[in-house]
Amino acid sequence: MKLTTMTQVTVDGVMQGNGHATEEERAGGFHRAGWAMGRFGEKTVELITETYQRADAFLFGRRTYEMFADTWATLDDMREHPIGVALNSAPKYVATTTLTYARWANSQILAGDLEGAVRELKNAPGGELQVHGSGALVRWLLAHDLVDELTLLTVPMILGQGSRLFPSDGADTELELVEVRADEKGATVQVFRPLGRPEYHPNFDT
Repeated sequence: MKLTTMTQVTVDGVMQGNGHATEEERAGGFHRAGWAMGRFGEKTVELITETYQRADAFLFGRRTYEMFADTWATLDDMREHPIGVALNSAPKYVATTTLTYARWANSQILAGDLEGAVRELKNAPGGELQVHGSGALVRWLLAHDLVDELTLLTVPMILGQGSRLFPSDGADTELELVEVRADEKGATVQVFRPLGRPEYHPNFDT
C-alpha cells in the first residue's frame, strides 16, 4: 500500500484543533479550536471525502485515534456520513505506547517495532494506507522515509497559537510538488512527494 498523509494547517503551520479541542488541549490553554470549520470550498470538501473513501486502511496516532473514536465512531450523524462509513468499515491501526486496548471496532494497536510494522503494512496488497491529523506520527514517518505522498490543506489564516505540523527543529525532507490548486474560499491543496534529505551548499558564492 502507498502511505499517504492529509493534514489541515493554517498559514503559520498550526494543525491543532482544526475541528474541536479535547479537554486535555483546553486544559493546556488552547482556545482557538474550530478554525477549519467552513473554511474550505465545495470542491475541497468533496476532495476530503473522496480521499477517505478510497482508503484501504488508516493509521493514526493516539490522540487523533481517540478523538475520531469519540466522534466518527459514536455519533449517529457522523457515522452515517460518507467519511464515517469509510472510517468504520476499513481496518485501523494505532501507533501508541500508552494504549493497550483498541476500543474502536476493526482496530489494532501497533506495539513494539513500529517501523517494521508500518513497512509490513506498506508491503501488503492494496491502494492507500492513509494518515489524517496525527502530527507527531507524520513527523516520525517522514523522518523514517515512510511517507509516499503528503497533502497539505492550507487555510488562509494565521492562528498564532497551537501545535504546528513541523517543529522548529526536526528532520529535513526535500519535497517534489505534484499538484497545487486553490478553491473559491482561498484554501489551497498542495500534494507533495518526499524525495529524501535535501542537499545544502553553505559555501555557495552568490
